Amino acid sequence: MQCDVAALSDVGHKRSNNEDCFGYDLAKKLFVVCDGMGGLAAGEIASRTAVDHLLTHYSRGGSGTMAMEDSLHEAILSSNMAVWAASQTGPHVRGMGTTLVAACLDQSRIVIGNVGDSRAYFLRDGACAQITQDHSVEAERRRLGLQEDAASLRQFITRAVGVAESVQPDFFTAEVGPGDSILLTTDGLTRYADAGKIALEVNRHASVAEACAGLIEIAKSEGAEDNVTCLLLRLL
Repeated sequence: MQCDVAALSDVGHKRSNNEDCFGYDLAKKLFVVCDGMGGLAAGEIASRTAVDHLLTHYSRGGSGTMAMEDSLHEAILSSNMAVWAASQTGPHVRGMGTTLVAACLDQSRIVIGNVGDSRAYFLRDGACAQITQDHSVEAERRRLGLQEDAASLRQFITRAVGVAESVQPDFFTAEVGPGDSILLTTDGLTRYADAGKIALEVNRHASVAEACAGLIEIAKSEGAEDNVTCLLLRLL
């Protein structure tokens, strides 16, 4: 199945640097968005390392016998080790890490993998649904029904790529068809736009590039305290 893709990233109004990073490989039909964290430039290093490593090391096993889930799982684990190893090279990068949300497509089937609170959304027939579950203190408290003061904890994530020698990604699969879209995005957008607002903005644009720009403008119109990144994939 063919696809149209666009990705945009904006530093936002409050930050002086952009710790978000995205990448994709249309030949492999692999797409990824990361949101780095760490002092000084360490967040940028973490997110770029994870994106580059995932794109390089994702493989269908050469002969095509390796399942997409297994290929994506191995690539995320390999990216985790790459960021972890880089974080051991000096005090300026110690403790750095990154969220990661990735999608890989094979004909009518898509696999999503995530670590952290960057999200994937599925859009079909004018509707939008969040696919991934956030790995954050706020989200886990809400899942337990503990909503009081949860919003004040939104910046604390419970899983990240590169902060330890091992990591546990979550995976989700779906059957997709022409006209369906997948959005990968950082919390710089999702702080300001729920699934309904995302659906309205994406559906009003024929162009995926214009839709990405429109989503980023939503965050910027609300103050955009963080970096904002959107990668939109539309199936043709």
